[in-house]
Amino acid sequence: MALPSTGPSTKETILAVALRRFAENGYAATSLTDIANEVGIRKPSLLHHFPSKDALYRAVVLESFVDWVDLVEDATSGPREGWPQVERVLHAAFIFFEQHPEFVQLIRREALDGGPILTEELTILLKPLFERGAMFLEREMDAGRLKRYDARQLLLTGYGAILSYLSDAPLIVGLLDDDPRSEAALAARRQHVIAVLREACAP
Repeated sequence: MALPSTGPSTKETILAVALRRFAENGYAATSLTDIANEVGIRKPSLLHHFPSKDALYRAVVLESFVDWVDLVEDATSGPREGWPQVERVLHAAFIFFEQHPEFVQLIRREALDGGPILTEELTILLKPLFERGAMFLEREMDAGRLKRYDARQLLLTGYGAILSYLSDAPLIVGLLDDDPRSEAALAARRQHVIAVLREACAP
């Protein structure tokens, strides 16, 4: 009797290959035929799982955000308070982006290219998370556990400080004369951003 396969399913493989190709080349320059060829199937087989390029792209983007949504929901729920919680979230966000470089590329392309779902599903998905984060910061400011700032601007500052370093890594190579994605460089950047924000936010 044949043992069940423990490897990724065809659908999972399609999503993984599509994520890499969309991240590297963008939506317009990525073809379903190229994805199917890399997966090792014919294009009609790919269309059996995803009926169009748009459907595949949407699945890739929304699936990529699942772990990020889980991280934000965990970070903004429960009795956690003050700067220690903010630092925990910043550290978790850094690690998440560091471990998902294709996710970083994909969302940068969505933002720059105005991809097909940027103003639709992603807005619906991200706005509640953004507001939840702002409400957490405002609650902690009201309680005196964080310094007073515009909470939404503070969220954008933290997001940009983390994401821009990782998305601009090819340019930063020349600025630092070092690999900005090396373990030591990532740790130094993580510690620097957290220290700057701690100085700004901790009472």
